[in-house]
Amino acid sequence: MSLRASKAYKGIAMEGIIARWYAKTARRDDEFKSLVSRVSEILTAGSRVLEVAPGPGYLSIDLAKLGKYQVTGLDISKSFVEIARTNARQAGVQVDFRHGNAADMPFADETFDFIICTAAFKNFTQPVQALAEMYRVLRPNGEALISDLRRGAAQADINQTVNRMGLNRVNDFITKWTFRHFLLKNAYTPEEIRRFAAQTHFRQCEIREDAIGMEIWLEK
Repeated sequence: MSLRASKAYKGIAMEGIIARWYAKTARRDDEFKSLVSRVSEILTAGSRVLEVAPGPGYLSIDLAKLGKYQVTGLDISKSFVEIARTNARQAGVQVDFRHGNAADMPFADETFDFIICTAAFKNFTQPVQALAEMYRVLRPNGEALISDLRRGAAQADINQTVNRMGLNRVNDFITKWTFRHFLLKNAYTPEEIRRFAAQTHFRQCEIREDAIGMEIWLEK
């Protein structure tokens, strides 16, 4: 019997109209610019960066706009890959967006200097294998940053976060409903993340919590 999960992600597929809706409502400017600025402070010019589950590709595109890195994105959604490629062309930047599974990456060992994954890890059906794949494709001393929702986050804090997104009334309602009924249920606790990381060869796992989420920093 195969041990491979029958599906690489939890919930419904982010394809077609659902992917296009997400691409229009996803947070962009302030959140991604802040993260890009922080990442650029620790990466040297010429670094190879992989974004796992980039969705519409906004973060990868912002990194590519700096003109200092070779950026690749890997997403399980064919729709997101198409959307991200279109967004990159319109932005006038080069990003290698590919279709693939985070638990079975189509890259050679020790390909990347840095890996980033935002708001997606909770949806992987093989979290330990995804971490093991991140380790495999990282170069020696490479780092991975996973930023995601933390299970146990208060609904009031989630509502405040969504309110700052500036959505219209319909999208505001849908987003808060999705957080409450789906995303929080899929989210992990810091303790679960540490257990996952302990099953890989990462030499360090540091978790930094905020109001509704956490940043997981992994070092090879």
